[in-house]
Amino acid sequence: MATHSTHISDQGTGFSPARAWHWMEGLLAKADIRVQGDRPWDIRLLKPGVPERVLAKQSVGLGEAYMDGQWTAERLDQFFERLLRARIEDHVKPGWLSWQVLRARWLNRQTERRAWQVGQHHYDLGNDFYRAMLDKRMTYTCGYWKGAKTLDEAQENKLDLVCRKLQLRRGMRVLDIGCGWGSLMKFAAERYGVSCVGVTVSERQTALGRELCKGLPVEFRLQDYRRVEGQFDAVVSLGMFEHVGERNYRTYMELVHRVLRDDGLFLLHTIGRNEHAHGCDPWVDKYIFPNGQLPTIAGIGRACERLFVVEDLHNFGADYDPTLMAWHANFEASWPQFETSLGERFYRMWRYYLLSCAGAFRARDLQLWQWVLSKNGVEGGYQRPS
Repeated sequence: MATHSTHISDQGTGFSPARAWHWMEGLLAKADIRVQGDRPWDIRLLKPGVPERVLAKQSVGLGEAYMDGQWTAERLDQFFERLLRARIEDHVKPGWLSWQVLRARWLNRQTERRAWQVGQHHYDLGNDFYRAMLDKRMTYTCGYWKGAKTLDEAQENKLDLVCRKLQLRRGMRVLDIGCGWGSLMKFAAERYGVSCVGVTVSERQTALGRELCKGLPVEFRLQDYRRVEGQFDAVVSLGMFEHVGERNYRTYMELVHRVLRDDGLFLLHTIGRNEHAHGCDPWVDKYIFPNGQLPTIAGIGRACERLFVVEDLHNFGADYDPTLMAWHANFEASWPQFETSLGERFYRMWRYYLLSCAGAFRARDLQLWQWVLSKNGVEGGYQRPS
């Protein structure tokens, strides 16, 4: 339930079922959430043992209990928005650091060998599945909703904003680190006349991306970013930096510095958090994005020192809320075609993922940043496009 695992255990601490229930009631009351209440954000326990499970495993226990059908809330997004706005984690007594936190602090969980795990676990889930959930261009990052009424419009807005921020011109060569299915590369090649090279650790993204971009000057490389070679007029990365890990931030920035031409621009689009933490939420790490770590402004800034000038920093994290809610609506509408193959537990897991994240962005607990960086500073200053 807390952002950081607290590892309080019901075993050996004297927490009877009645006491565990009382603990949960008191904790959730701080966020105006009632146990067995009837408001959309209230939690309704469907089976016994949920408070004890949360006491024992915190965020993992809460998520797994939901996946197992032990509790529900009419509006999960509102439930998590309230939890995070109330900073419930501040009211949970700290305990021993969990193994997940210790691993993130002392080990490099994003080595070149381990980098492929997120591709296999998450991005290779199935092209048909993501095609049903995402916009028509299959853009799996935050949309830009200024002036947009639909998900398709918000994603086109974002892709065009990125191209304008990078000041793309016909004939330029662009590197896309973590290119997904190639939505940005296809858009930039068609609208701005550039050629693109994209790298990804997902085999299924690579296969479909090559099909979608057939006939365009777009190249997909199935490789880790650390293996990239060549020279590029611009570099972009949308929603991949969350998989780099703090121990590799400097390596990442040095790679971009090496392949970017001296007068080029680098745009980094990443989810970020307000305060430093090792790893990410333990439930998200276990079930959704293995080995992930959300950066802070300070962490990115330190990695840029003596390499880049920060020309622009744009936060439109509030736009991730409607993006996630649109993905959730598409997921719900298309679920009947995947129900047999993926099953009920996956359905509840994916709902929990999308709606808990929507609540987190709505509560402004998570951010979405676009950084524009240059190697030597833009002469006369950089002007962000409107």
